[in-house]
Amino acid sequence: MGLFANPTPSAFVRSLPKAELHLHLEGAIDPATLLEIQRSHGLREASLASTEKLYRYSDFAGFLISFKDITAHLKAPADYELITYRMMERLKADNVLHAEVYISVGVCLYRKQEFPEIFEALERGRMRGEKDFGVSLLWIFDAVRHFGPAEAERVAQLAVHYQDRNVVGFGIGGDEKRAGPELFREVFAYCADHGLRLTAHAGETSGPESIWGALNLRAERIGHGLTAYQDPDLIQELSQRQVPVEICVTSNVKTGVCSSIGEHPVKRYFDEGLMVTLNTDDPAIFCTSLSREYQLVQENFGFTDEHLRELARNSFEAAFLPAEKKLEFLNMFDAAIAAK
Repeated sequence: MGLFANPTPSAFVRSLPKAELHLHLEGAIDPATLLEIQRSHGLREASLASTEKLYRYSDFAGFLISFKDITAHLKAPADYELITYRMMERLKADNVLHAEVYISVGVCLYRKQEFPEIFEALERGRMRGEKDFGVSLLWIFDAVRHFGPAEAERVAQLAVHYQDRNVVGFGIGGDEKRAGPELFREVFAYCADHGLRLTAHAGETSGPESIWGALNLRAERIGHGLTAYQDPDLIQELSQRQVPVEICVTSNVKTGVCSSIGEHPVKRYFDEGLMVTLNTDDPAIFCTSLSREYQLVQENFGFTDEHLRELARNSFEAAFLPAEKKLEFLNMFDAAIAAK
């Protein structure tokens, strides 16, 4: 089955307990919810057709513009509460028990939004979602790397400020080619010194040197890692150290950073012993879900049910959860699998 046939997840895949570790809140807003938000701001001429146009792009640069255009409609704190709650509803439908979600704090600051009010709304949405759907959720504050290290530092300071309120980590996304990892050494050191967990988008649009750079920043997880296969020493390093790689197959193919599904290295990484996790990245923009990603790798790369169980277990192993909470989830996962 081809990538864009959008495979229907099997009952086995749907029932598999999962965690998702690379998920952008703003990329999870479906067009219907965005239309609702536009109308709440008095945009009378907005229609589902005009809203869906915002989700069209042809390459990675176009995708970044889509992301920017979608987030431009998030104007009030209530918008953030709504999108958090709706995202958690969809996670529940996918049997995602735990998610670690990127918030584009760098974009909020760039737009001069009142971040404290936004954060309160995010937390309200998270608490409602946890109560109604039983989904566990932690936040990762995401800086836009091409805005530069000074802006990233502002995001890092906010992450430290809110870390006792479900903010677990700090990461950098955006255009790797315009801002290499070495620019962010001090920002990452500051976050590590304050006990935040570290992740970085790396090897999505740049070569393996970007992933080495992320490891030098002491990133504990690698977002995408698409180009790692180009450097055997790097593959060995990632495998030996069991650095989790947040793989986003549909995202990589739809943005064109991977030329076709058959070229994707996900199975090679798995076979070479890397700690692979599957993720959606921006599920609404890429028209996918976590269950679809599992089904996709099974149908395109021959992952067995046993392999999928291993990938799902990896997602809990790689989570930035406190040790006792992680053990709770792993025990829950093992019990669910044993009961099948």
